[in-house]
Amino acid sequence: LSMSAIGTGYDLSCTTFSTDGRIFQVEYAQKAADASGTVLGIRTPHGVVLACEQLLASKMLVRGENKRILTVDRHIGACTSGVLADGRCVVERARSECTSHKTLLKEPMPARFLTERVAQYMQMFTMYGSVRPFGAAVLFGGVDSEGSYLSLCDPSGLSYGFWGVAAGKAKQAAKAELDKLKFENLTMREAVLHAARIIYAVHDEQKDKNFELEIGWICEESGNQFALIPSDLFAEAETAAKAAKDDDDDDE
Repeated sequence: LSMSAIGTGYDLSCTTFSTDGRIFQVEYAQKAADASGTVLGIRTPHGVVLACEQLLASKMLVRGENKRILTVDRHIGACTSGVLADGRCVVERARSECTSHKTLLKEPMPARFLTERVAQYMQMFTMYGSVRPFGAAVLFGGVDSEGSYLSLCDPSGLSYGFWGVAAGKAKQAAKAELDKLKFENLTMREAVLHAARIIYAVHDEQKDKNFELEIGWICEESGNQFALIPSDLFAEAETAAKAAKDDDDDDE
């Protein structure tokens, strides 16, 4: 059989288009980005919440380590899905962009501009045979002079601004739950509770029993700096999410 007959002719390089205009290496990278635990972001007029379902592959792993929610700059945070090392590489690039912008222009980098710069960086890795696309999708959330902003950069280099967005294994189920929210009317604490509830609702206990919930936010209550939510709020959100999950299981 020829290479085209067995379907491997166009996926040997990210620089080769298939006959119908697809780049299979980029699509494979997207599958890698969707292979990790679910991550989501919720934007309100007051700030942004980022949440993550950090899957624990072993009981020996230390909780609180290997975080997927990271600080980019004081006013911007990020959450990665997919290959953790790839996501961290992208976040490190984002940090460099923020530092360069602040050094040259003497002001913090707007979240919207950072998203565009990082998306261009990720897109470059789809154009050359000497590199491969990033197997990660990255959510950016921040607050600046223009207000709150939430975006997603995917392995192809596309970036979008959202009120609510999800990536990872159960992104479709998470998006269905996000569609039910009225983002313009949410308080930040309500957004945190919804984020925790959705993560627990879409978690697959059959395939991935152990996981750790991570939630970060940026708002007036956090001093307009990105940080993990306070421990008392985290405990409240996790307790409410588990109760809602149990109620749903009982209804079934």
